[in-house]
Amino acid sequence: MNYHKYYPIDVVNGPGTRSTLFVSGCIHKCFGCYNKSTWKIDSGFLYTEELEDKIILDLNDTEIPKQGLSLSGGDPLLPNNIETILKLVQRVKKECSNKDIWLWTGYRKEELNPEQIKILHYIDVLIDGKFEMDKKDPSLAWRGSSNQKIWIINQN
Repeated sequence: MNYHKYYPIDVVNGPGTRSTLFVSGCIHKCFGCYNKSTWKIDSGFLYTEELEDKIILDLNDTEIPKQGLSLSGGDPLLPNNIETILKLVQRVKKECSNKDIWLWTGYRKEELNPEQIKILHYIDVLIDGKFEMDKKDPSLAWRGSSNQKIWIINQN
């Protein structure tokens, strides 16, 4: 899997102070997307074990406490990303049990395949649906257009 950007400290992509990973690869290619640079699957940087270790370390940092991890992109649920994202969310839940995980995807929850659904067992909040320019609403929390839904998957 490739990724575009990792923010060890982020206050924009979810509630509280978080760490955020923007993965590479998106088939949805929504008109008006603000993250077009993440669409190509092979763009950005190779995701490594060292980066994963850093994510865990950052989430457990007591000097700058984090509420959780945000996963966006691109699309974390793109088939090419699933294996790595599943491993990451499993590790976060094991080693950072008090942290929540938010995940943004262009897929709709009811369209997810069994491999994508495995990831839902480890995340707390799913924001689903493609960004639709004609439904753009800057007043919405955590989403860009009114068709996108926020699903509470698991409660910490």
